Amino acid sequence: MLEGFDSATGRVLSVIESEASFRRPVTVAIDITTLPYYGRTVEMPMVSGTKNGEGRAFKFATLAVVGRNIPLVLAVEPVRESSSWDENPPNQIHRVVRRLLLRAKDHVPIEMVLCDREFNSMRVFQTLSNLDVNYLIPKRITSSEREVIEQMDEDDQEVAVETASVHVEVGSHPMRFLYVPSTGGEGTTVFATNLRVGPDEAKTFCRRYSRRWQIENEYESIKGEFLAKTSSKEYRVRLFYFVFAVLLCNIWRLTDFLLKVGVDGEMDHTPVLTAGECVELVASALIPPD
Repeated sequence: MLEGFDSATGRVLSVIESEASFRRPVTVAIDITTLPYYGRTVEMPMVSGTKNGEGRAFKFATLAVVGRNIPLVLAVEPVRESSSWDENPPNQIHRVVRRLLLRAKDHVPIEMVLCDREFNSMRVFQTLSNLDVNYLIPKRITSSEREVIEQMDEDDQEVAVETASVHVEVGSHPMRFLYVPSTGGEGTTVFATNLRVGPDEAKTFCRRYSRRWQIENEYESIKGEFLAKTSSKEYRVRLFYFVFAVLLCNIWRLTDFLLKVGVDGEMDHTPVLTAGECVELVASALIPPD
């Protein structure tokens, strides 16, 4: 199923291969989304717990193009976690990241990877470095970060940069922690990156992270406009429905992009073709007339 999706993604990208409006290399975002599950969890190894600890869900990781490009999902990966009702090994999130990136890099060169704090891991950092891509990932605030922030307050500093290094079993590399003002209110946010960023440019550089929210918009479109409803508890059915919904969303984004190119329109994220109109067009091609 995933091989079929990768093949379809390659065909989608081949249509715009010569379009200068699709900029390469690309900035991508990696995230995990959930589909709620209701029912028994015994012998359901692909069902995971949710963040609040009470819900149950199927989880899927995706890698999507973000920034000023056409927002396409380039790779999908099932997430299999250990839970009290199964014997799954603990989830190795860096391996999920590696599989997503390897498949995506078969299609386009990747410059920058944006992730949320769920991916704040030295193994993830090293995996991204091993695959020769740059990353910008917010770091969880621990006691060592609090000490730096307290010192910044005493020195009346708004921005600070700390050099550091990653050393894990799969390699090592130099990195930096960027301390910049939070965009969500008062306080300081800490980002990890493997790029050489100085204090003078750290604040501007970290603004790139706002592009990650585009993947949340894609999840809303995928689940709200393209995901078919089913009561099936069979994971293969749920996986197919999700993958097919992602493919439909990509077709919508591609069609909208080509329409804009055809009329020399501005390449913004406001679609000229609605998701509903795209679904009707696809359905008319898939369902034979009476």
